[in-house]
Amino acid sequence: MTEADAPSSGTASSSGTAPGPAPNTPPPSPSAPYPLDPTGAGLRETAQELQARGPAVPVVLPGGVLGHAVTRHHALRDFLVHPEVAKDACHFAALREGRIPPGWQLTTFATVDGMTTADGADHRRLREPVVKALSPRRVAALRPRVERLTAELLDGLPALAAQGGGTVDLRQGFAYPLPMRVISELIGVDEEFRDRLHELSGLVVNTAIDPETVLAANRELVAVLAQVVAARRAAPGDDLTSALIAACDAAEARLSEQELIGTLLLTIAAGHQTTLDLIINAVRALCADRGQLELVRSGRADWADVVEETLRHDSPVANFPFRYPTRDLDIGGTVVPQGSPVLAAYGAAGLDPEVYGPDADRFDVTRRPAVRHLAFGHGAHVCPGAPLARLEAGIALRALFDRFPDLALAVPEADLAPLPTFVGNSVTEFPVRLGRDARPGGKPAGGREGPAAAPGDGQDGSATSPGAG
Repeated sequence: MTEADAPSSGTASSSGTAPGPAPNTPPPSPSAPYPLDPTGAGLRETAQELQARGPAVPVVLPGGVLGHAVTRHHALRDFLVHPEVAKDACHFAALREGRIPPGWQLTTFATVDGMTTADGADHRRLREPVVKALSPRRVAALRPRVERLTAELLDGLPALAAQGGGTVDLRQGFAYPLPMRVISELIGVDEEFRDRLHELSGLVVNTAIDPETVLAANRELVAVLAQVVAARRAAPGDDLTSALIAACDAAEARLSEQELIGTLLLTIAAGHQTTLDLIINAVRALCADRGQLELVRSGRADWADVVEETLRHDSPVANFPFRYPTRDLDIGGTVVPQGSPVLAAYGAAGLDPEVYGPDADRFDVTRRPAVRHLAFGHGAHVCPGAPLARLEAGIALRALFDRFPDLALAVPEADLAPLPTFVGNSVTEFPVRLGRDARPGGKPAGGREGPAAAPGDGQDGSATSPGAG
């Protein structure tokens, strides 16, 4: 990935934020392409509107770039495995023809050198080391470490709440450091780099900032990742970065230096951002409906059910860029032209009433759908980090509510600010009051943690921020 690959809009306002739809304006005509709000405002309403419009919907991306979103479960599942749909940006017609402005926000998603932008043999080559690093054996072996880290972070929350006058940002104090520490240890990222990598990867996913900011962030991100690589070259370990370096430095190199950096970027970003958002979205749903939490406490549902229902109902990845038809495709009566950039609208597909019933918009941990959600993707590019995300979220949620059974949101739900992106889906802060502190060793909140992955369902591997394989 080069400096020129960084995303930005070319249409930013003077304030540095790309303009979205004006407030209180009527919804766009159903016959017109739907303009996606780059600020991430109203993502659930957007998902519902897109889902209602049909299985494939023309959309307006930042900078006035036209694309499509595939929005219904069965159409999306078929699209993700269609033999005439590609991931390589050489098929992105507007980019190939020079019609994408420099610094466009979504360029990194299209052009990063890694498994999310590769097809066929190249995809398998780039995916292989990540799959090995996240194998079921390695993930299962991480359980004690995840449990220890979770306990440590929970131990620190009361002090953070005291500093905050009785409230604590659960996102910053718990949901972020847990997956970031785990993925950093797996990858081989020293502690000195972690916070800045989190900040920079958040900027890359941001669809609402100005071109200069994103270009600068992209340059710095590459520089920080180069420092990570240098540290592991000097002191190799049993981690993904060391394995990638060995593949890069071998006599018959299996990947380039750019591919090494791109793979690290994708793995770090997806390895913590989506799990962070999954944890927060689950806690948000349980705080909004204490009856759902009681279903877990009573044993009528378990923590695996909470995780899966959150992934369906409030996917951490709302719209993942990009796939490109290699010929004109008819999807449910809409012709998606060859080379159109297509979003996988996981947020919309999870609300499909044809699959999840007329109450698809309701969070229900006892829901037993006939088919599993698509939040981790489907087919060859299914997210390889799904088992780890499930493990971390299940452990984190159970331990959090065991320790703080009365935990509650400290502000009105309407005051929560969305992440500034239509790719990721969560909130920028999640202030809570911890309530009663049930010390470790108390009675569990009920239910059980789910397995690290549900074997054999073929979907356990895109929530993602960039990270779906």
